[in-house]
Amino acid sequence: MTTIASSVSPSIANRELYLDLMKKCLTHSLWYDQEDDYEPKLHGVAKLAFNTLVQPRLKKKRKKSVEEKIEGQIWPKFAHTMIGFPRLDNIQFCVQSVIDDNIPGDLIETGVWRGGACIFMRAILKANDITDRTVWVADSFQGLPPPDPSKAPADAGAKWHTYSELAVSVEQVMQHFRVYGLLDDQVKFLKGWFKDTLPKAPFKKLAVARLDGDMYESTMDSLTNLYPKLSPGGYLIVDDFHPVPACKQAVEDYRKEHRISDPIKDIDKSGVFWRKS
Repeated sequence: MTTIASSVSPSIANRELYLDLMKKCLTHSLWYDQEDDYEPKLHGVAKLAFNTLVQPRLKKKRKKSVEEKIEGQIWPKFAHTMIGFPRLDNIQFCVQSVIDDNIPGDLIETGVWRGGACIFMRAILKANDITDRTVWVADSFQGLPPPDPSKAPADAGAKWHTYSELAVSVEQVMQHFRVYGLLDDQVKFLKGWFKDTLPKAPFKKLAVARLDGDMYESTMDSLTNLYPKLSPGGYLIVDDFHPVPACKQAVEDYRKEHRISDPIKDIDKSGVFWRKS
């Protein structure tokens, strides 16, 4: 979570306050304590027993739940993103860096779920009065594809396509942009499987590419089609590098094949990033 120094200019302070509030809204962290409150109507001995035995456990569980959601360790029920504050902070760092350093190119995420990370990218552009960059929102909008072991053996046995929670329609994601006042002509949607949409995507340069495809095939399709367009000085972010072995293998295979030696830096227990030299 961003801490705003008292010595910064008012314009920068306002930008940071806005983006900090966006993080809290996108993660639904402003309402965690109300969400999990449970106060049954009890009396006498039953009320005493609840307050003494049950309520302390509920408070402990609620605190753990809040921490897990903020850190991006669980799938939230209401939040527009599941990546948590550390990975949102990383998006802000990367996007602000390419703005400050005049690194040319658009921003993209491949695998957007409810759209929170892309909404935050658009918010960062808005907060900086940037009007010449586009946020590309790339997803099938119907969940993940079934594994194809003949093409990607590392995906054998993957069950991502069975998780209906990961299928969020493009209409829903557009509505999420809309409620933040951020659905405009600087947001473009690429609907379909990455292997079909990314090769013909109309952008020429990227400044930040964030990959959240989980699977080997999805990650490799993203790297193959996006990394050559990533400007020197731009950032490549991989969301599921540590927890998903197939995703990590795809990144390592691509880096080895293309002799990429730029150091990989950890974001948290899940994500990594590096800056293209």
